[in-house]
Amino acid sequence: MAFRGQYEHSLDSKDRLTIPARFRAALSEGVVLVAGLDPCVELYTPQGYEEFSQRFLAQLNPLSKRGRMMSRRFNALASDETLDSAGRVRIARHLIEHAGLEGPCMVIGNADRLEIWNPERWAEHYADVDAQAEQMAEELAAEAGD
Repeated sequence: MAFRGQYEHSLDSKDRLTIPARFRAALSEGVVLVAGLDPCVELYTPQGYEEFSQRFLAQLNPLSKRGRMMSRRFNALASDETLDSAGRVRIARHLIEHAGLEGPCMVIGNADRLEIWNPERWAEHYADVDAQAEQMAEELAAEAGD
């Protein structure tokens, strides 16, 4: 399943976030939560995180400093969770702090994952993306030879 769209949900007093109903079946086997490189929490299916790890982390040399650092960056900050019967997932405190989450959250579909953002940070980030979209599209077209 491809994750798409924007959804407003709230983090409750027990650090749980309700997952949009349309995605719950795809996440019934569990989720992997990771601190994103941007100030957000990335939510993958277990298979999706394994594919990400194989594609980007497994090819790093574990004897190199860079390889060790990147592997630690992603895996030390990851947590395996399951949805509860109400479709909520608990978010670890270190992930909440990384993304600046409290109360309202934006859940963003991004192809192979969901991203959980602080609404103000998301608005700032999206404004930046939108302002640069045409230039980025032209650069990508040039790289593709079109």
